[in-house]
Amino acid sequence: MTPPAPRRFAAHRAVPGGTAVAYETVAAALAAADPGDTVLLAPGVHRERLRLDRDVTLRAATGPQDPADPQAPAAPTDPDGGVSGVVLTAPGTRTGTDAEPDAPVLEVAPGVRAALDGITVRGAAGDRPAVVLSGGACTWTGGGVTDGRLDVLGDATATLRGLTLRGAHLAGVLLRTTGTVRLDDCLLDGITGTGLVAGGDTALEVIGTTVRAVTGSALRVRERARLTLRGSLVEAPGRSGLLVEDEAAVDAADSRLRDCGTEAVRVLGSSPLPPDENRDRNRDRHENGDENREWDRDREAEPGRDGGVRLSGCELTGAGADAVGVTGAGRVELRDCALRDCGGSGVAVGGTARVRLAGVRIVRTGGTALAVREAAVLEAADTDVRDAGANGVLAADEAEVRLTGCSVTGTRYSAVHAGGGATAVADGLRVARSPEHGVHAVASASLELTDARITGCGMSGLDLAGGARARVAGLDVARCHQGVTVSGPQGEAELTDCRVSDVERAAVVLGPGTVRLAGARLLRAGTAALVVGEDARPVVADVDVRDPAGSGIVVAAGSRPRLRDVRVTAAGKNGLVVEPGGGGAFEDVDITAPGYPAVHVGAGAAPVLRRVRVRDAEEDLSADPEAAPVTEDCVSLRVANAVWPQPGGGTPHDGAEARGTGAADDADGGDSSDGADSSDSSDDGDSGDGEDDAESLESLLAELDRLIGLEGVKHDVASLVKLMRMVQRREAAGLAAPPLSRHLVFAGNPGTGKTTVARLYGRILTAVGLLERGHLVEADRSALVGEYVGHTGPKTQRVFQEAMGGVLFIDEAYSLAPAGGGGGNDFAQEAIATLVKLMEDHRDSVVVIVAGYPNEMEHFIDSNPGLASRFNRTLLFEDYSTPELVRIVEQHASAHQYNLTDDARGMLHGYFEHMPRDGRFGNGRSARQVFQAMTERQAYRVAEIELPTQDDLVTLCALDVPELDVPAEPAPPGRAGSPAALTTAAGGTAG
Repeated sequence: MTPPAPRRFAAHRAVPGGTAVAYETVAAALAAADPGDTVLLAPGVHRERLRLDRDVTLRAATGPQDPADPQAPAAPTDPDGGVSGVVLTAPGTRTGTDAEPDAPVLEVAPGVRAALDGITVRGAAGDRPAVVLSGGACTWTGGGVTDGRLDVLGDATATLRGLTLRGAHLAGVLLRTTGTVRLDDCLLDGITGTGLVAGGDTALEVIGTTVRAVTGSALRVRERARLTLRGSLVEAPGRSGLLVEDEAAVDAADSRLRDCGTEAVRVLGSSPLPPDENRDRNRDRHENGDENREWDRDREAEPGRDGGVRLSGCELTGAGADAVGVTGAGRVELRDCALRDCGGSGVAVGGTARVRLAGVRIVRTGGTALAVREAAVLEAADTDVRDAGANGVLAADEAEVRLTGCSVTGTRYSAVHAGGGATAVADGLRVARSPEHGVHAVASASLELTDARITGCGMSGLDLAGGARARVAGLDVARCHQGVTVSGPQGEAELTDCRVSDVERAAVVLGPGTVRLAGARLLRAGTAALVVGEDARPVVADVDVRDPAGSGIVVAAGSRPRLRDVRVTAAGKNGLVVEPGGGGAFEDVDITAPGYPAVHVGAGAAPVLRRVRVRDAEEDLSADPEAAPVTEDCVSLRVANAVWPQPGGGTPHDGAEARGTGAADDADGGDSSDGADSSDSSDDGDSGDGEDDAESLESLLAELDRLIGLEGVKHDVASLVKLMRMVQRREAAGLAAPPLSRHLVFAGNPGTGKTTVARLYGRILTAVGLLERGHLVEADRSALVGEYVGHTGPKTQRVFQEAMGGVLFIDEAYSLAPAGGGGGNDFAQEAIATLVKLMEDHRDSVVVIVAGYPNEMEHFIDSNPGLASRFNRTLLFEDYSTPELVRIVEQHASAHQYNLTDDARGMLHGYFEHMPRDGRFGNGRSARQVFQAMTERQAYRVAEIELPTQDDLVTLCALDVPELDVPAEPAPPGRAGSPAALTTAAGGTAG
């Protein structure tokens, strides 16, 4: 049996007025068409309304035959010569005699598959639908809609390519369908109202499309609609560029929203965001349990749905209000986006909204760059804020802000401000150039700050006021008006591992409230280094004060601080001042070379001074006649007018009276070793000064030896010291000195103590007499390399000048000459060349230490012959072993008055033994993070005890050791990646 021949689809022509071979109307051609046929419309204006109720193609006639079917019989030649330009419009549109003004010009009935090619539809009125796709599937290429709206309804699907839609009122496109609508390379232009509205369950794809010159919002997505936006441009809408409401979802990438009248993106509500695969899986849930649970509920609500509002690689510029405004129940994520030149905030979040930022750059905002209010939550990672018109980051009401690796530069108000009952958590924050505070927490706000660097603030680098509660670890404040100020009478502050340098006034001011300061270096303060305000009761431990222009420590009236293990060197005035009416306990305080009496006690003051040690001063104690200081085991060494005895016994005045005799020389020599047995002294008349220097050097080497681990480094430093002493002796004897390079390479992974040893190395060189001051100046690539031609040399020179007489420590120095040339530029090479020249010009005034990963440092030294000739010695900082990590935890526990049980030590040993030693491993920082986690777990455990004992409060047991959370995909070994929760903080003895 012969199969039937396939049906050949016919082509029907419609020409206004008709011809011998063409229908007079399109409707007549459609009536004659079978399903699948094509109707060719001659160029010109066709005044009729059409309803497509069968599968058909409407195509603008461009020649004698249908190009889609080369085998179709040829149609007569179009008398218009195939001129393009087919317009379909309602009858009576021009004359005003339209009998059906509300009916569409073109309608596609449900179930119909229609194709339109090169057809332009002109509506009867701008505020009514010109085209209605009631169902079925429509593909429309070329042409468009003018003077009316395009509606897609029911279950219709539509693909629109190369269309122009203009001249509508209220809305240009209205989508309310269960199907998918795609706009590809379309133009929405000149619309009075909203450009496009998508509602219902519409799945909308907008690709390579431009929306411009609309008086309302450009794109509005509401109800349960979903928008995918790719490579598109929204330009100069009268209101928002993108408006999202209800339970809608948006996924936008590589698109630009320019010059919006209000917000570039406004989110009043949205569906839940999908899980963030890049979030730190090791975050302890108790840190923000409520927030995490809410995210989890969001994820469980509609498993697998791509929800929320997500922008990736988008540019939002010139918004008249906020670049991104989110409120209600909106859920928003921005990745690798740029927000510039907006009239309001960069990102403003309110209500119960949740926003995540990653790799976002916010530049030149009229208001606060990141503003979070009410009960909203914002998380930002690797986000850069520059030139904000108000605050860089603002958290108010009960809002929560979490920042990781973010920077804030050039704000009009405080860079980071937390007020009300807000919570602000920042890890790796960088703040620069604020006329007010760097970080400011007031009212009952809660602040957690880890590894932050704050520079160039007109007020305090960190200011805590009111009832603010703060935990700060690893803070570095430089070149601000003041360093750290704590003034809230109801507040609580725990400050650890802080460094404040080169501030105009006081480095640290501690007021009333509950305050603990442990592990601080206060360098070159413009006035006093540490000020304890009136009625304050802080607990201060392990503080190193150097070169303040005023006094080292000032204690105001009514204050009762507790200080221990504090060192004050080269204070411009007194080492310690207790003002009238002051008091407190001061234990294990070393004061060296003060400009005024080492300790001054005012009238009515009654401090307790235990084991205060004074060196190289005119006077050790100056007390008002009405003062009542209590002194225990205080000693003085090389003090002209001493009240306290010298180490090892004897009165200082006896030594002074005997000065100039041989017996005096022997006595001086015997006592110069800070408590060593006098039998160690020499009878040589010059032995006094020599022994003094040796004693000072020995104490520094002893301090180095007390560091945990680092055995190879300790040996190398001791060998260098011996070599330097030998060189000095040869020069003193008139012999030629061998070449001696004091510059070093510190090679090792993060958290292995490189910065700590660098500080000690500078002090050791000062004790040996090879450096004038021995202070440490830290720098990295950003401090040396400029942003434009001619900027790098002066920057490098300024940093080098700051280090004159001390040590210039360049961390991650390999970033100046990265392997393979990636990331480097001529500016970095200029920094290296400038550095090499300065090292040569000032070879005896500055020691340069470059630090970083071992392999990268080898490449860095090999990258420039000048570097290789000047850095010929490398100190290798090995990773800490498991027992050493346990000892670091024990050291932290002892410093903070905790006791570890034997079971806890055993559990810690197993914990560190199984901790992955990959790119996330932080050595001493990991150990400190574990200690912090133990104290938090202990606090939760003890809180359940109704009447805890003293032992309960200070004991850390095995239950307090956290569970080991191993990352599913560890970072490459030997490099530091995104840290897991157990390795984020700066650690232990490591610098």
